[in-house]
Amino acid sequence: MIRWVAVIFLGLTVFYALLPWLLAKLGVGRIIGDLRFTLFGQIFILPFGSTVLWSTLAFMLAEIVQRTCMFC
Repeated sequence: MIRWVAVIFLGLTVFYALLPWLLAKLGVGRIIGDLRFTLFGQIFILPFGSTVLWSTLAFMLAEIVQRTCMFC
């Protein structure tokens, strides 16, 4: 269990680091549930909807790998 928490934490850290690139290329931060606001002249983005979407995709991928993996 703690291993999955660490993996999710690292994944979200990488996601946050790649956020500017993802915003430009994939449109992350522009779907329903993402908050974008300006405070003191700086734009802040809270990608709640994108995080739920990517987490769901990661969960589905993990389930597929777990069900099809012969040695797991």
